[in-house]
Amino acid sequence: MSRTPTCVLTSATEPQAVHGHSPYRFVQIGSLTKVLTGTALMRMSEVGALDIDDPVERWLKVPQDTGITLRHLVDHTAGLPRQPPGLPRRNPYLSFDNAALHALLDQLNRITVRPVGEAREYSNLGYAVLGAALSIAAKAPYERVVQDYVLEPLGIREITSCPPEERCLYATGVLGRRLRPWALSGAILPAGGMWATPHAAADLVRRLLVDQELGEPAPTWQTAGKVTWHTGATRNNSVFAGALTNGAWVLVHRLGGTVADTDRTGAQLLARLGKG
Repeated sequence: MSRTPTCVLTSATEPQAVHGHSPYRFVQIGSLTKVLTGTALMRMSEVGALDIDDPVERWLKVPQDTGITLRHLVDHTAGLPRQPPGLPRRNPYLSFDNAALHALLDQLNRITVRPVGEAREYSNLGYAVLGAALSIAAKAPYERVVQDYVLEPLGIREITSCPPEERCLYATGVLGRRLRPWALSGAILPAGGMWATPHAAADLVRRLLVDQELGEPAPTWQTAGKVTWHTGATRNNSVFAGALTNGAWVLVHRLGGTVADTDRTGAQLLARLGKG
């Protein structure tokens, strides 16, 4: 029987946490960070700070013939690879800093894996590029952009790139030894580096997808029929967040175990809520 630390929050029940998890401790949320990045883009476009169809070269020093726009980056149709080329296996993003990102920007037209706008190619690199463009447009660090355009308008505080250490939760290995998380605070931050309490992450899901307090959900979210969702995973963290058109919502976070099991649990919970 699995003893994976698990936290489940839904629109139908009180928060549930087992095996040492907690709704009120900070955990890595991986690619759920992309929802913040995409929402910030849409908000900035609404107020005229940029345009979603701006070519990326308006904001970043890239070759002039890429054909890539901010819209392509947010909906994963820029043709960029899933990961920045040449990452190591261990702690892959540790050395992926702003200098490394800008070195790739100089060759952006040569590292695409499919034609721009042709089809969806999920890309962490694309969101790193998008986050850099938002920072330039806002003249502020990425986290300040997210605070100003997403979190503060929603009144959500417990989502950050640098949580207090005493409130963080980590996966553990043999004999309860803490497993070191990936370093995600560099240029990859807009693609997957934020931390949140599950309670705050669930609040984000409800306010963005159900109440739609900041307007239509960003293109970052995936949609199929009545379901809108996004997932995230780091070395030992995985999260599923989703909602139905009837207003039901779910957030599942696990420390350890498999990503597939986290996604399966979230999808099953949504299916049950859809029958209620």
